[in-house]
Amino acid sequence: MEDKIAQLRQMIADSDNIVFFGGAGVSTESGIPDFRSVDGLYNQKWKYPPETILSHSFFERDPEEYYRFHREKLVVDGVKPNRAHLRLAQLEQEGKLKAVITQNIDGLHQAAGSKNVLELHGSILRAYCSRCRRPYPAEEMNKGQGVPRCACGGVIRPDIVLYEEPLDNDIVRSAIAYIRNADILIIGGTSLNVYPAAGLINYYRGKKLVLINLSETPYDSYADLIIHEKIGEVFSRV
Repeated sequence: MEDKIAQLRQMIADSDNIVFFGGAGVSTESGIPDFRSVDGLYNQKWKYPPETILSHSFFERDPEEYYRFHREKLVVDGVKPNRAHLRLAQLEQEGKLKAVITQNIDGLHQAAGSKNVLELHGSILRAYCSRCRRPYPAEEMNKGQGVPRCACGGVIRPDIVLYEEPLDNDIVRSAIAYIRNADILIIGGTSLNVYPAAGLINYYRGKKLVLINLSETPYDSYADLIIHEKIGEVFSRV
C-alpha cells in the first residue's frame, strides 16, 4: 500500500495534465449512499424498483411517487466535501488537475472548490420546468410536499439524467477531449459498470491509468496502478 501511494504521489508531482473520473464511491465518505452496494439504494425495497422510479417514463407517469423517492433517498441534508473532494480541488488550484468528470449529482466537487467539473448525470442542485424549461431554485423541488409545478402548469424536474434519457452531448464531447489529452487519468470510486459514462475512459491514450476503488473493476487489467482502498484515504496522502 505504501509503495503504491508513493508511486501515485510521484506521478502527480511529475504531471500538470491530470484528469479525474469519479463515481459514487467518491461521495460515500461524505455520507451519501451509493446505488449498487449491498446497502445501496438499488438493494432497498420500494413499491417499484429504483431503476424504474428514476426513469423518464415513470417521472412522466407518476411524478408524485417519483418525488416521494427523490426527497427521501436522493436529497441528503448536511453533507460536506470529504478528503477526496478537497484534495482534487487543491490539485486544480495547483495547476495539475485539468478537469473533474463525475457521475455524481451531489455538487460536492464544486462545494470543495473545484471549478472545472463536468457532471455527466447532471445535478440535484438545479431544477427546471419540464414544459417551458424555466429554471427553478432546487429548494422548490427538494423540499416540501407533493409535485412542484411551474407557473405555466408544468412539472418542475431535477436537472439530472434519468434512465431512458441521453447524456448531454456538449458535456460528453468535452469529457472525451479531456480524457483523450490527459497525461494521467485517475479513476476513483466507481465500479465502471454504468454505461455510457464508463465507456468514456476508452478514449484515454496515455500510459498512466490509475484505478482507485474498493473492489475490482472490468478495467483493472488495463491499469498501470491499482489501489483497492477508500479514495478519501488515498487522496489525503498524496
